[in-house]
Amino acid sequence: MASPHAEELPAEGTADPDAHIYEEVTLCERMELSQRLAVEELITTEASYVHNLQLCLSDIRAHLQQKQLPDLDLEGLFSNIDDILHLSRRFLRGLEATAAQEHDQLLGISTLFQEFKEEMETVYKTYCTSYDNALLLVESYRKDPRLQEEIMDTLNATVPHTSASDLSFFLVMPVQRVTKYPLLLGKILENTPAGTSAHQALAAAVSAMAQANANINEYKRQREVATKYNKAEHLTLRDRLARLNTHSIAKKTTRLSRLFMHEAGFVSKTEDKEYDNLEEKFQSVASSVAALKENVASYMAHLEAFLVPAPHKQELQMEEGPAQQYQHLAEHLHRAVFPEFKQRLDRLVWQPLCSLSEMLVGPQQLVKKRLDKLLDYEEIQERKSELGSVTYDEEAAMNTYLAINALLVAELPRFNQLVVQLLGQVLGSLCVLHQDLAAEVLHEAEKELKQLPHGHMPLPAFWRLVEDTLQQAGAQLCTFTQAFETVTPSPVTQPLTAAEERKVLSLVSKHGPDKLYQVTSNVSGSKDLDLTLQRGQIVALLQRVDTKGNTSRSPRVCACWQTAAL
Repeated sequence: MASPHAEELPAEGTADPDAHIYEEVTLCERMELSQRLAVEELITTEASYVHNLQLCLSDIRAHLQQKQLPDLDLEGLFSNIDDILHLSRRFLRGLEATAAQEHDQLLGISTLFQEFKEEMETVYKTYCTSYDNALLLVESYRKDPRLQEEIMDTLNATVPHTSASDLSFFLVMPVQRVTKYPLLLGKILENTPAGTSAHQALAAAVSAMAQANANINEYKRQREVATKYNKAEHLTLRDRLARLNTHSIAKKTTRLSRLFMHEAGFVSKTEDKEYDNLEEKFQSVASSVAALKENVASYMAHLEAFLVPAPHKQELQMEEGPAQQYQHLAEHLHRAVFPEFKQRLDRLVWQPLCSLSEMLVGPQQLVKKRLDKLLDYEEIQERKSELGSVTYDEEAAMNTYLAINALLVAELPRFNQLVVQLLGQVLGSLCVLHQDLAAEVLHEAEKELKQLPHGHMPLPAFWRLVEDTLQQAGAQLCTFTQAFETVTPSPVTQPLTAAEERKVLSLVSKHGPDKLYQVTSNVSGSKDLDLTLQRGQIVALLQRVDTKGNTSRSPRVCACWQTAAL
């Protein structure tokens, strides 16, 4: 007899019709759990990341700044990490705010990433580009026992719980974080059912962050290419000759030939109006900076020459009055006001202008190198169109041109704007310095003016006094000028009578012709032994002293005589 429970046992090999339902429910629950954990990981790791950035800035960098180590380049180490912290704080607040959206949290996260994508790309571009240089600095500090000891002292004092061996432990965090965003989003996407709006939004967010990372990597590559070419080389003739070889000569010859064909119109130039406009503005700004630098240098040289003479240092005997007060004013200006103006001019105008001029060297080299690479690019493009393929080196040369061109097109607008802004600040400082100088000189002059007799006169009355004084002085000067310009008529030889001729012959025979003079004006004797003579009379001058040896009377008489023309 069969057991009564035999019918309750299912036959072996038959499937439960509801089993797949339980499996689907279990899979959905597992995906939902994984999704929730992935979202939590995104938010918690972002919070930890922001916390570490705060430690890096508020504790580590601040502690190193207090040490004031001259050989420690904090700006080179930490770059724009302040901008990253500011961005990450806002991004974290946005992530935490999505928790209140419940079912729309995934949409909120996706939207947040797409909104922050451009800003993230901008700030992380700068940091990732300078990261290699920061690592070089860390390595150089590691070789300096004194600096390494100071850095380790800072790490042990501020973040002992991290067991960091050097600063690279914190400096690498932004690089790691930006590359991890697509992975974290991808993990959430994997556990989101396909076909839902959240899945589409997350896919767009993953694509956006992947594109941001690709753009950062491309920008970093462009900067590396630019760094290779934007350094000005100061080579001697021997070094330049040492670089010459068949390859370099052939390359330069090809470029020169291509350039001549451009100018002759045999081949067309590659036109890039966007770049041409940017370069034209850049060259204009660069020439403006160079001209201003040259003018300021000349101005400072003349100012230096102006300060060398010091007339106020001469011991001049003068009475109390305006001349002495002017001497006091000139002495104060030369000793205090003008030297201070020169120092401020050097600090606020000349040094910033020199720094601005140095900033232009790299871009100028890059613009020059772009032209060389453009000529190579055109030559390779022409060969590629003929042969259908190029070598690996030629492909690399084409990519180099494209990288330099893309970097210049991207960076020149901002660079031109920055240079114009800095140039405006330098010119503004120059204007303010001259305004301050004029105000200081006026202040010192007014102090001396108050001590002058007319210093307290009303201004209109003072100017009337000045005008009257100048008119009187002008009239006197005119009189003096007329007196000096009046030409004294040449003396005319008076005709002689027969008796006078006999007298002249007698005087000539006795005294010789060298002692004979003709009186040019009447002379009246006023003292003993003085002669009274008439104009035109011929006399002989025997001696120039009187009987007592006095010569004071002789010039008075002689002044009226002139050699006679016989």
